[in-house]
Amino acid sequence: MLHLTAGVGNVRSAGVGHVDDLGDLATLSGLLHRRELSPVELTNHVLDRIDEQNPRLHAFIGVTRERALAEAAHAERELAAGESRGPLHGIPYAVKDLFDVAGEPTGAGSHLLADNVATADAAVVRRLADAGMVLVGKTHTVQFAFGGAGINHDTATPHNPCMTDPYVPGGSSSGSAVAVAAGLVPLALGSDTSGSVRIPAALCGITGLKTTVGRVSRDGVYPLSPALDSVGPLTRTAADSALAFAAMREGASRQPETSDVSAAPDLTGMRLAFVETFFFDDADPDVVTAVRAAGDVLNALGAEVVSIEAPELHEVLAGLRARTVQAEGYAINRTFLERHFDELDPVVAHRMADGRELLAIDFVEAHEAWKRIGHTFAERTAGIDAWLAPTTMIPALPVADVDADLDTYLRFNGQYLRNTSIGNRLEWCGLSVPCGESDGRPIGLMIQAPADHEHVVLRIGEAYQHASG
Repeated sequence: MLHLTAGVGNVRSAGVGHVDDLGDLATLSGLLHRRELSPVELTNHVLDRIDEQNPRLHAFIGVTRERALAEAAHAERELAAGESRGPLHGIPYAVKDLFDVAGEPTGAGSHLLADNVATADAAVVRRLADAGMVLVGKTHTVQFAFGGAGINHDTATPHNPCMTDPYVPGGSSSGSAVAVAAGLVPLALGSDTSGSVRIPAALCGITGLKTTVGRVSRDGVYPLSPALDSVGPLTRTAADSALAFAAMREGASRQPETSDVSAAPDLTGMRLAFVETFFFDDADPDVVTAVRAAGDVLNALGAEVVSIEAPELHEVLAGLRARTVQAEGYAINRTFLERHFDELDPVVAHRMADGRELLAIDFVEAHEAWKRIGHTFAERTAGIDAWLAPTTMIPALPVADVDADLDTYLRFNGQYLRNTSIGNRLEWCGLSVPCGESDGRPIGLMIQAPADHEHVVLRIGEAYQHASG
């Protein structure tokens, strides 16, 4: 068996012993391009790891073995001939089960879509194929991508690999986060409507990039909210996210969208701000301590770190009660909700059914209000490069505690979504990077910036991770 240990440290997988560390994307790329490792060898290693670990982790809902081995063999021939498609050539990855993969069902976390076989790949899957990547499978998601805790009562709830007992992995890109955190793949794709990339990244101790809506194509991705959905990578590091984003984004070359800070991370001249308005309210004390300490690291790297109040954000939080995502989700999944309600995940069905009561005028007014608040916040933060907060106000909790009953689920689900959902409504991009632990449970630092400023959050995240080891 191939053993890869380079790069970014070990990932715990309690109960199964040490997890082989795939290393970061740059390390794998170097090995493949120097032909010290073959794409077929690497892909077989990944497939063996999935076979071994997935029965316990429930990260993957399906494995595309034949496609993976064919793509790996093709990449191997190209690299042997000196033909490189870029830094990701020959590297395996996975996609959330919202992304169309030709010949595979797009299940969106529901058994009712088991026969929904895609006839073509999603646009972003095609882009990664063009980059020479190797698709090994599809990962579990919360049903219809509608939930922040990561629980799916229909197909499966992935196991947070940081803990021995079942703890929530975060959602809705739950399986993608677990697959990366457990060392099954170095990269997996997710989607983020209210935090669905950043939340599982934080709870599983990895890095998740929420991109600006439209920077990565959503063509061929099962929607939840066409107004808010975005596509982003889950990886081990911000540097990996930059490599992935460069290949995924529309209308650009595949060069990493970040400056090279690997040798000497320096944030001199940057102004960063802790947003004190509600992001820290009622947060777990360990979360607060870890995120504040991350600010000290960024300050030591040369950034000026200040604190700001933004009272207008309270109106965004209150406006979430408008249930716009529920309304869009209800419209998309109306057939299932009206004809197969009792066959759906009961929590998802209960929550999404609320969307049918939203009036069109309330939908429009909510979005208009978010635009107005966004302008106010932009004026307040003029001269500030990015703002900082905890990704989630609490770390991962036991599945049994979160899922005790509907009211309990709704309370904890709301806590996981509170901090991340603001950025979706105000059209920010954002990055979650691990910044500490609470009793072994990872804590995430959220770095957010205006739309189309992914290069800023990636630069800050990469500098922080380099400095903090």
